[in-house]
Amino acid sequence: MTFLGHRATTARERRGWRDRRRWWPPALLAVLLLAPFSALPVPGLLSGPLGSPGSLQLLALCLLYGGLATGYDLLLGRTGLLSFGHALYFATGLYVTDLAMLEWRLPFAAAAAVGVGCALLLAVVLGAVGLRVSGIGFSMVTLAFAQAGSILVTRDPGGLTGGEEGRAVPADLLPDGVVGIQNTATLYWIALAYLVLTLAVVHWTVSSPIGRVWAGIRENERRVEVLGLRPYGFKLVAFVVAGGLAGAGGVVYLLLTGGATPQAASSDATLALLVMVILGGSGSRWGPLLGGVLYTWADHRLGDLANSGTVAGLPAVLRVPLSQPLFLLGTLFVAVVLLLPGGLAALPARVRARRSARGPRPAGLGTAPEGSAV
Repeated sequence: MTFLGHRATTARERRGWRDRRRWWPPALLAVLLLAPFSALPVPGLLSGPLGSPGSLQLLALCLLYGGLATGYDLLLGRTGLLSFGHALYFATGLYVTDLAMLEWRLPFAAAAAVGVGCALLLAVVLGAVGLRVSGIGFSMVTLAFAQAGSILVTRDPGGLTGGEEGRAVPADLLPDGVVGIQNTATLYWIALAYLVLTLAVVHWTVSSPIGRVWAGIRENERRVEVLGLRPYGFKLVAFVVAGGLAGAGGVVYLLLTGGATPQAASSDATLALLVMVILGGSGSRWGPLLGGVLYTWADHRLGDLANSGTVAGLPAVLRVPLSQPLFLLGTLFVAVVLLLPGGLAALPARVRARRSARGPRPAGLGTAPEGSAV
């Protein structure tokens, strides 16, 4: 093959990839919309048919955490802000919505609006304080805020949070359309709507002029200052938008689980989001979504595997590590980091690059010599 012919083939492959990239998001969305109507068995991946209540519940959690990871990447991957307290805003939306229904007897819609509003307000206040410092100092400040919130929830002041047990929402306080196993599909669609909303907000903000400033801050904050812009205000906007999306995710989580638990406010929850983003690919459009879905699915399914009879019958040298879901998740994470730099989102580009590298190397503009090294 001539050099010019090889270049033409490569160009056609790139155009083909761009064409496929245009149609696969709508196709995937159509598949997700039709999932509740399908009885397709997915052995190994799900515990039952695709449209069964148990499978839809797990898929809804995967979509929810995919959206949360996408919103968190607005800080980490788009603006370069490493926050260890992002779960605090998720927990704020969750607990405030819960308390608004239980204590103030507000209807769900009003309680959800109050929950998201409080998450936004808290993000404004804490962001205004935390963003006064940068780098590792900012990370430590957000961690301190998150630890304070976690301690507050666990101490159960005035019996409002339920302490380590959390607080469940009575079914009569929730809309009838989301209560009961027969309405699992509705909860799944709510989680899907949250994911679509998060993707739309992130895409719109990143594509806007302010998103280009975020990219400049991530690459070189001092250069942005030299251009006459004040990074503090732009970083605060990113912090508040990400916090509001996390608060909305807390409302969806309340519907999926029927209550608020202190695990949602722990710093471990933010670390899980960090792992999701790195697993999928920080700074990419679809990477955090893929990482959130994979991590959540693995967290649930590997737990089932660890407690299965298959693992129980293995020798102790294998049974002990395989019976620990965190060990399995850690192994998966290390494998992806080592074998797939850039996360899952970088995999298609790596495959295309490897395919191009396998092509004949040109020896000028003529035909490559027969038997030459590739």
